[in-house]
Amino acid sequence: QVQLLESGGGLVQAGGSLRLSCAASGRTFSSYNMGWFRQAPGKEREFVAAIRGNSLRTDYADSVKGRFTISRDNAKNTVYLQMNSLKPEDTAVYYCAADRSMLSLRSDPHEYDFWGQGTQVTVSS
Repeated sequence: QVQLLESGGGLVQAGGSLRLSCAASGRTFSSYNMGWFRQAPGKEREFVAAIRGNSLRTDYADSVKGRFTISRDNAKNTVYLQMNSLKPEDTAVYYCAADRSMLSLRSDPHEYDFWGQGTQVTVSS
């Protein structure tokens, strides 16, 4: 079992930056692929970014490529999402998730096994 706790959300003006963190419990964190997802009111949860356990591969949604960067520190059991050049359409609750399959990176939220409670990101225009 893995418990995930996100932090770092908040209110920011368009063009600004935020860094989200997701702290994980457990000794097997480095073996999990990790993902970030987001869900805006009235919309389905959507993929944002994912990273392999060894950090050798990352994947991004087209809407955030070039603006967001996912990274992880396995010594600290933490995954990060650096968000730059934020836009109002980035407003959502952001969730981190863990995939224990050790397969290729996935963008389908149903493929992930463990979820955090989410952190709100609001971007004002």
